[in-house]
Amino acid sequence: MLRWTRAWTAPYRGIGLSNSSFSRLPIAPSSSQGGTEPRPVRLSYKLLDGEAASPALVFLHGLFGSKTNFNFVAKTLAQQTGRRVLTVDARNHGESSHSPDMSYEAMSKDLQDLLPHLGLVPCVLIGHSMGGRTAMLLALQRPELVERLIAVDISQVETTSSSNFPNYIAAMRAVDMANEASLSGARKLADERLRSVIQSASIRQLLLTNLVEVDGRFVWRLNLDALAQHLDKILDFPARQETYSGPTLFLRGGNSQFLLPSHYPEIRRLFPRAQMQTVPNAGQRGRETPGVKALYPAPCFCTEALRWALQGHEDSEGVRPQTLMNKDTPPKVLG
Repeated sequence: MLRWTRAWTAPYRGIGLSNSSFSRLPIAPSSSQGGTEPRPVRLSYKLLDGEAASPALVFLHGLFGSKTNFNFVAKTLAQQTGRRVLTVDARNHGESSHSPDMSYEAMSKDLQDLLPHLGLVPCVLIGHSMGGRTAMLLALQRPELVERLIAVDISQVETTSSSNFPNYIAAMRAVDMANEASLSGARKLADERLRSVIQSASIRQLLLTNLVEVDGRFVWRLNLDALAQHLDKILDFPARQETYSGPTLFLRGGNSQFLLPSHYPEIRRLFPRAQMQTVPNAGQRGRETPGVKALYPAPCFCTEALRWALQGHEDSEGVRPQTLMNKDTPPKVLG
């Protein structure tokens, strides 16, 4: 049974269209250029409490996602393991503050401030896609904060050639919802507009979770300007020479192009203790079965990684993977 939770949420007011004039969230100046230390922003998070004796599980979502992508998995893990479980919105995502800086250095700095503040270090850091790269950089920069690292379906090798993300951002920017009277109507209109560019219903569903009502207007809570400006950085990884010597798992989907066997030598250069595991018939959207809606990768990937994550701390036999693979889990993708 969960004893209590803590959360911090930014107010929605001030989150506007990427090209709007009414954004009133405090903006942190971009400061990771030219070797200057990035300035952290306030992150929205949800912490499920548990025993402090075992390392907390910290989940980082990917591009276009949010902490709510992990709600079901986080609650289940907290109940079954008794551990503290943290889910957090990256900057420019979900309910976290906006900033023109969308570098991995800045996202790592945000967590370097938040995790010690919450008393969650060292932690088991689990990151998917963009969140996986943020987790990698944090482990390299501040290894004392990371007890073990799990990178889900991503490596540090550049993935620009296999990305449709620029098209997603352009399609979201092109949607005009000025005349819609309800959030459901705005989402229906946006879904129709996005369908011409994005054929996958599950991808559109993820993007539509970012459509919110602010002061009577329907807007994207993502900072689309920052994402578009720094997309090349998000799809790449900062050059690093240091290594992380802690236990590390790279978990790939068998159908994915974001983590390939050809990446393994470069992975082991920075993460010498890295283990590689493959989830058959899975891609960035999780396990893909004909006739079944694609799940957000958290259920199928996290069940594969869970026993590994708990090694050395507790008996993981009490964790029921079939619970995490519940067919009724709302489908989510990418993030």
